Amino acid sequence: LLAANLLGALAVPLTALLPARLLDGFSVLGTHPAWLGLCSASVGTLSVALHLVLNPSQSPRRSSFAYKISRFLKCCMYFFMSCILFHAIIVLYGAPLIESVTETFLFAVLLSTFTTLQCLCVLGPNIQAWIRVFSKNGATSIWESSLQITTVCSILGAWFGAFPIPLDWDRPWQVWPISCSLGATFGYVAGLIIAPLWIHWNRKQLTYKSR
Repeated sequence: LLAANLLGALAVPLTALLPARLLDGFSVLGTHPAWLGLCSASVGTLSVALHLVLNPSQSPRRSSFAYKISRFLKCCMYFFMSCILFHAIIVLYGAPLIESVTETFLFAVLLSTFTTLQCLCVLGPNIQAWIRVFSKNGATSIWESSLQITTVCSILGAWFGAFPIPLDWDRPWQVWPISCSLGATFGYVAGLIIAPLWIHWNRKQLTYKSR
């Protein structure tokens, strides 16, 4: 878990540093929509690859090809619905409805990558399992505990990232949705680092609970 989370945390700064060295004019602030798409694609690809290799799910896997195709299509549908839902919630909380619609949707994709995609990787397209994990004391494995922490940290980071936007500082990073997406990203990375430390600190209680 620690190695997987550190790889996930390392992937985020690399999406800002490597393209800036390889592509002229690329920067997190200057070409923010491009960075949003790149960060979502990189983190999503790494998350799927790690979970396919590590196979953290404790539930039995069916081997039929039809089941795998059905599961994959359900995951794609859930992820797309999550992007639409996050987009609607963000607009309801004050984001521009028509202006910057591309930026808003890419921010919704980023949030879905940090939250919904992780749930799909660990729990699959099982809404009841999602409800169980995010209820009180619902996690039964270290992967589910890590999922709780990273999801909450990502959403809280996006929430706190919105605070500087209305302030009259006239800073480039106050343009929508830069501060929110950076807040979500910092929250996600912080969650990846905090989760193994919290699990290690509370390993006795978690072991007792899982039994």
